[in-house]
Amino acid sequence: MTTHAGASAGACTTSAEGLLVPPGHGRTLRAAAQEVTFKVTGEHSRVSSSFEVVVPPGFDVGAHVHARSEELFYVLEGELEMLAFEPRVRTGGDWRDWESPGGGRPVRAGPGTVVVVPPGCPHAFANRTGKPARMFFQASPPPDHERYFEELIGILDRAGPPDHEAIAELRSRYDIEQLTPLRHGA
Repeated sequence: MTTHAGASAGACTTSAEGLLVPPGHGRTLRAAAQEVTFKVTGEHSRVSSSFEVVVPPGFDVGAHVHARSEELFYVLEGELEMLAFEPRVRTGGDWRDWESPGGGRPVRAGPGTVVVVPPGCPHAFANRTGKPARMFFQASPPPDHERYFEELIGILDRAGPPDHEAIAELRSRYDIEQLTPLRHGA
């Protein structure tokens, strides 16, 4: 449940009142591979969608790039390995081995770390620890990532390993060029 400051959801984009989403509120989608809580959607913002994401141990979103979307990640709890640069060579196996032309490498990001990803920049995150991590995630423009998450959670919620063909088709529809595979599980 979200709490709107006074006006109805549709009125928030045209009135002088904002949107208030208390802790623990928002629409949550859960699968074994990921949990996403929608905090701000395209219904409330013309600029971006915002989510709280729980990243379980063993989840690797895989390196990918967006032609149009800009993203921001803020680590709230736990630790994530993160990448946000164009590598010298885009290898298809494991992005953890990538290196930027300036010698940059993927980093271990703890609470308080912010990563901003402009359009065209390869990026990835993975939880290689034994505990869940939690991050705030913002994507612009809305509502692309909202729809993407709804469909991705449906695919990841199915029994067995991820259906990479279905994920590839989904990603191609939502401005996501996958560079290394999405993985989840130990």
